[in-house]
Amino acid sequence: MEALVKFVQDEFVTRKEFPEFSAGDTITVYYEIKEGEKTRTQFFRGVVIQRRGTGSSETFTIRKMSGTVGVERIFPINMPALQKIEINKKGKVRRARIYYFRGLTGKKARIKEVRS
Repeated sequence: MEALVKFVQDEFVTRKEFPEFSAGDTITVYYEIKEGEKTRTQFFRGVVIQRRGTGSSETFTIRKMSGTVGVERIFPINMPALQKIEINKKGKVRRARIYYFRGLTGKKARIKEVRS
């Protein structure tokens, strides 16, 4: 049964091409918002906390600070409203899911940048 689901996802679900990113990277996600008849593009810039799932059900979580409040947003990787993803910084972290990042503030909340 799993093989059948995987086959259908590979064949019929259209995947957009996005750059490779992982936990610790700072990215900007541009997505479309529909308000009544109008559509506009909004962006969400933050640090990737995790990537979860595989195939068409894959999601990623981004965290940003809005003033003193932390805001997290979960995006499905093949959401039709996603327009593009830009990688601003590649971060060097030792884990795939950096939940500990939620508890850090100030200078402790910095992530080392990978120079390439």
